[in-house]
Amino acid sequence: MKFCPQCATSMVIRFLHGRDRPACPVCGYVYYAGPKVAVGVLVAQEGRLLLNRRAIDPGQGRWTFPSGYVDLGETTETAAIREVKEETGYDVTLTGLVGVYSTLDRPVVLIVYAGDVVGGAPSNSDEVELLDTFDLRELPPLAFEHDRQIIADWLADARSKERIE
Repeated sequence: MKFCPQCATSMVIRFLHGRDRPACPVCGYVYYAGPKVAVGVLVAQEGRLLLNRRAIDPGQGRWTFPSGYVDLGETTETAAIREVKEETGYDVTLTGLVGVYSTLDRPVVLIVYAGDVVGGAPSNSDEVELLDTFDLRELPPLAFEHDRQIIADWLADARSKERIE
């Protein structure tokens, strides 16, 4: 941030609350950078996991579950349902929380839900090259390092196991 959003003065870097932060030398405003919030949904279909092959980076050409950023004015649940619809064409109902994931080296907090298809029809988006379902013992190359851990966490939940078996 170059200029103070309150008084338009050029920001300076100050060591505050344990780290360097942009701060206004005139009015005292401090900019606290926050992470983006993203959501994802793991959907079982006929005992298999629904995945999409990404048409864009990061992870272009690799597979992942429907996911994306939460928009201002949406709940995380609404965003998760919207992302599945946008990326797959399916309408889903959320059946539970899989987990919340974050790492020090990424500015994103990822909230992952489990979901069931309740309508819609398969379709691709500009972010998706292909949709497919996979046996959990034969997953394709996944787009993100955390995908396998998230799928393992999902499978640790007895309700999810029932949907796959």
